[in-house]
Amino acid sequence: MSTTVADRMVEALAASGVRRVHGLPGDSLNGFTDALRRNGTVGWTHVRHEETAAFAAAGEASLTGHLAVAAGSCGPGNLHLINGLYEAQRSRVPVLAIAAHIPSEEIGSEYFQETHPQDVFRECSVYCELASTPEQVPRLLHIAMRMAVERGGVSVLVVPGDMLLAALGDAGAFARPVLRTASHVTPDGDALAEAAGVLNDADRVTILGGAGCLGAHAEVMALADALRSPVVHSLRGKEHLEYDNPYDVGLTGLIGYSSGYRAMEHCDALLMLGTDFPYRPFYPPPDVPVVQVDIRGEHIGRRTGVTVPLVGTVKDTAAALLPLLRPKTDGAFAEKLTKHYRRVRSHLDRLGEARPTDAPMHPQHVAAAVDRLAADDTVFTADVGTPTVWAARYLTMNGRRRLIGSFNHGSMANALPQAIGAQSAAGRRRQVVAFCGDGGLSMLLGDLITLRHLRLPVKVVVFNNGTLSFVELEMKAGGIVNYGTDLDDLDFAAVARSAGIFGVRVDRAGQLDDALREALVLDGPAVVDARTASQELSLPPNLTYDQVKGFSLFATRTVLSGQGDELLELAKTNLHELPLLR
Repeated sequence: MSTTVADRMVEALAASGVRRVHGLPGDSLNGFTDALRRNGTVGWTHVRHEETAAFAAAGEASLTGHLAVAAGSCGPGNLHLINGLYEAQRSRVPVLAIAAHIPSEEIGSEYFQETHPQDVFRECSVYCELASTPEQVPRLLHIAMRMAVERGGVSVLVVPGDMLLAALGDAGAFARPVLRTASHVTPDGDALAEAAGVLNDADRVTILGGAGCLGAHAEVMALADALRSPVVHSLRGKEHLEYDNPYDVGLTGLIGYSSGYRAMEHCDALLMLGTDFPYRPFYPPPDVPVVQVDIRGEHIGRRTGVTVPLVGTVKDTAAALLPLLRPKTDGAFAEKLTKHYRRVRSHLDRLGEARPTDAPMHPQHVAAAVDRLAADDTVFTADVGTPTVWAARYLTMNGRRRLIGSFNHGSMANALPQAIGAQSAAGRRRQVVAFCGDGGLSMLLGDLITLRHLRLPVKVVVFNNGTLSFVELEMKAGGIVNYGTDLDDLDFAAVARSAGIFGVRVDRAGQLDDALREALVLDGPAVVDARTASQELSLPPNLTYDQVKGFSLFATRTVLSGQGDELLELAKTNLHELPLLR
């Protein structure tokens, strides 16, 4: 049998370190999946929805930093990839999408299932091209992989189904492996001196660090020590900066802490390290000078005015900047804020406690219990909404644990498929736990079957509160009576058992630890359905006048609409939050 275009593609993927492709088969993709079968070195992760395939690839790439691959058949098949591809693009992780297309001779005729993938995926990719001849494919694939790994984003290669089956000789120069290069990038001396001048002249410097601090923990700590600076981290910076950090004051932003908010509010200089933190109301006043470090110069100054832009990696730039700083001797600012953080942390820890009879449970208790019982190198994924809030506030990072979510794109239903990708990459050597909301899990519920089918030992913890609770919180803050957010009382543990997966339902706090222990040691997938309070509030670190006004309007309108019992339940559920408002 002659070697096909698809065979050459699989050979190139294997040579570049790709070990699996996430996808769903279809007729236009048959040439590619058959090439995978014949090659035998690249696996096929068969999911139940192409959106899951793309999210799984994003989860794998987030965990490993290496190229991950998703594939979809023509028309609706590859269109389903788009949400997960947006996630990978926004998180800047290297993902290749192989989008099979209708027969090449039919393109442009409004053929069955015809779309234009090269146009559809343009916005969520760093590279997106349609192959026009078989001979083009090896070169385009090489370019696509190189773009994905170097720029950190999504590449989409569109190949007509008939072209995948076409015969093709030696791929030549384009058969060489595509692996990410490593570079040291630092700003020039004048820019570094200017930045040092700003920081040396300030008395109260705050550091805000993000995902770009990956691999730079020691360098950031050295800066914080020299500047006597409190360290605020974004959500994506949590896993890189939270641990072994005497200057940690937690998160800021909508799900952050008052200590992080105050550190930003009262500084007289801000040093931003590898973050594009999007929420402008949480930045210091406009007259506060800002030094921003980012490997992508085009990202500098998008959120707040920047006094000194520094283009470089955080690790290299921090090391080059440190010798230019005059070590500060007055640590009062950092001491005040870290003391504030300890008070906030103590209160949050108390909220995570429970009596054995508590039913339904507070979600804080569920998150704290998972944190306490999970392994030291667990990979956590978290659904958008309140599961992300509880993960951010209660999962303890230590330099070995990882936290993956849809933190920039903000898509529902991300936790389960990202866990599939992470577990596929980690094999059975590492624990993977998905924090799922009942709404998020319902959206891609069919991929529980993928866990059983592939025997992936993902542990799914469901924060089951019978509602889209984060949406309800947004409604409350806007003065809107909750409507259309309730969910049916579904027993996810029973659903799991019906699919051949271990499932346990936890109604009371006293049952939780035993259920989690049993699930975590199981050599297979497991679902722990934790029944949590539906009216739990996740309060922001600084309540604005508009938010307070909105809550007041919500309360008035709720009573007038005859739903006063809901307001009473809200108050009863959140009485324990009152100390956090101080």
